[in-house]
Amino acid sequence: MPRDAPLVQSCAKYGGSREHTLRPPPPGRRVNLKAVQRAMVRAPMTDSASATSFPKSEIKILLLENVHESAHEIFRREGFHVEAMSRALSEDELVEKLAGGVHLLGIRSKTHVTKRVLEAGKRLLSVGAFCIGTNQIDLEAAKIHGVPVFNAPFSNTRSVAELIIGEIVMLSRQLGDRSREVHEGKWRKTATSSYEVRGKTLGIIGYGHIGSQVGVLAEAMGMRVISHDIRPTLPMGNNKAVDSLEALLRTSDFVTLHVPETPQTKNMIGESELSKMKDGAYLLNLSRGTVVDVDALARAITSKKLAGAALDVYPQEPEKNSDDFASVVRGLPNVVLTPHIGGSTAEAQEAIGREVANVLSRFTNTGATTGAVNFPVVELPMADGAHRVLNVHRNVPGVLRDIHRLISDRNANVIAQQLATDPAVGYLVMDLDKEVASDVRKAIAALETSIKTRILY
Repeated sequence: MPRDAPLVQSCAKYGGSREHTLRPPPPGRRVNLKAVQRAMVRAPMTDSASATSFPKSEIKILLLENVHESAHEIFRREGFHVEAMSRALSEDELVEKLAGGVHLLGIRSKTHVTKRVLEAGKRLLSVGAFCIGTNQIDLEAAKIHGVPVFNAPFSNTRSVAELIIGEIVMLSRQLGDRSREVHEGKWRKTATSSYEVRGKTLGIIGYGHIGSQVGVLAEAMGMRVISHDIRPTLPMGNNKAVDSLEALLRTSDFVTLHVPETPQTKNMIGESELSKMKDGAYLLNLSRGTVVDVDALARAITSKKLAGAALDVYPQEPEKNSDDFASVVRGLPNVVLTPHIGGSTAEAQEAIGREVANVLSRFTNTGATTGAVNFPVVELPMADGAHRVLNVHRNVPGVLRDIHRLISDRNANVIAQQLATDPAVGYLVMDLDKEVASDVRKAIAALETSIKTRILY
């Protein structure tokens, strides 16, 4: 290398690029090697595939509601800055926090991410729900703001399934009532209305990750398992699908619900559906509180149409553990009530922490949106010798034409690209020549149709 040639190291910067240039000393001056080494350490490299568009130590993550330590460990290994809080935040508190420059937000079920919160998060890249449900997040508003939302659809499956099996046995033996009576000093040894579960029929409404796992465990206990879903499913073991919800209700001794909260599932089990169930049957709901009309359920229990029920979710739930809980089903015979703990085991929370932290890290580092619940899915393989540009834009005619024109005008070479769209937004990931990537990013970001644009490594 010529004596007067500068040593240059460059890294992709959030919103542009920067260069760290190490100039040679004037003739006759000795080189301070330690100073050079310190400067080189401070200058981030671009050749690493794990480098991101922002110094990792400056990527701010806010984790609320006691997200498991397993997530903290993954984020710390990435070099991200993590702030953790043990409680949920109100809308005003969350607006203030996000306005301070949070890049990744991690929540559980009690924090509500509203449109106003999303508008305040100017630098927010993604939201992670460390749970299955995402109804506490305005998913459409998040998408419109270019913010993909990830959850944990698999990690608490076993915990919820085991609780269902335990509660089936509790209901069939009236264990909740017998336990309470003994605690009260009453001795009521009886076999009346107590049954084995072997040979009984379990009807599963919603045969997804949890429903199918429940079916496997129930079958191992000698139960006959039937299921109903709005989409075709592959039954596990000897589980069998039935054609209609009514057929399932009329046939099952136990009915368990495993469906999401949607307009279609709101009060899907009401007066009419309960009347179709077998006399003396049992209902279990560990899915969403809006799925069952609890007033109708209370009447079915009081009239002895149903022999019992188990609920873990409710239409209205307390915001904090210190708040009182009120419901028409409190105090009813053979009704097992739990405080939304279906997935609350040490194993499930650890697995959820890992699952969501990994997808958030992958999105931050590569732009991959596989697993997002509200966003077009893109996962472009890594390319050597390129800078990656990510662009979220309004899905209107001509956007891709305008972007390609900008690229062509700068004589840039597209090494690889992938575009995915839905009716509202498009998500484009492009790998470009390093020499022009920053300029291309700025031009794309200036398009009227662009929502969010950033550059990686």
